[in-house]
Amino acid sequence: MEQIYQCQDLDEVREQIDRVDRALVALIAERGIYVRQAAAFKHSREEVEGGRRVDQVMRRVERLAGELGADAALTAAVYRTMIEYFVADEMAVFRARAGKD
Repeated sequence: MEQIYQCQDLDEVREQIDRVDRALVALIAERGIYVRQAAAFKHSREEVEGGRRVDQVMRRVERLAGELGADAALTAAVYRTMIEYFVADEMAVFRARAGKD
């Protein structure tokens, strides 16, 4: 984790928040690219829904939240929302691919 900068005023706080937001959005975009790639390797609806994998990811990010000092409930909520969206996106890719077979 990057060293936390001690801001001297509200403008600096906002600059740092904007920097973090940019990094978060870039990482969400990158994650989405890999999720779409994963869809190409899945051969069933069950694989796309990935219950066991979702459980693994949630346990891992909850552990990471604790290690990194993030709020565990917030982290879980963000990940659940993100995973729901990505599963729906994968399902659309899967259905489109299945329709072409």
